[in-house]
Amino acid sequence: MRFAAEHRFAAPVDAVIAGLTDPEFHRGLQLPDLKLLDVDVQPDQSETVLRLRYDFVGHLDPLARRLLGGRQLTWLQELRLDGSGTGRLTFAAEADPRRLHGRADVTIEPDDGGTRRTLDGELVVEVPVVGRNAERRIAPGLLRRLDIEAAALDQHLRSA
Repeated sequence: MRFAAEHRFAAPVDAVIAGLTDPEFHRGLQLPDLKLLDVDVQPDQSETVLRLRYDFVGHLDPLARRLLGGRQLTWLQELRLDGSGTGRLTFAAEADPRRLHGRADVTIEPDDGGTRRTLDGELVVEVPVVGRNAERRIAPGLLRRLDIEAAALDQHLRSA
């Protein structure tokens, strides 16, 4: 299932990139239904890689519980950004990444005195018959968490 999101920040591009790849920001970020288990950042000269590992602690509908086969849903997320603000967001279920995964191209660019982040991606649930229905159920939560992250980062950057 294709998805897209756009977020605006009052801060300049370099501050937004620094905020999105700051482990401390993510440690303090409260996202619905998720508990942060691990955060790791690997900066180098060409790009910064932020890896997050979440435990899903919210309510799972019966279809999702069946797909997991009684396993806990642990979510791995990786953001790769270069200094110009282009990169990729990838995510997957830790237990079975081939069944539940996704990716999005990320662009962070100047916009009218601030910054705009755009994401253009795809969420995939590789399960015959029910995969598309599961994607439609999961995508709104994914987008909601991206919105919450953006609002929290914008607030954080305004108060810095």
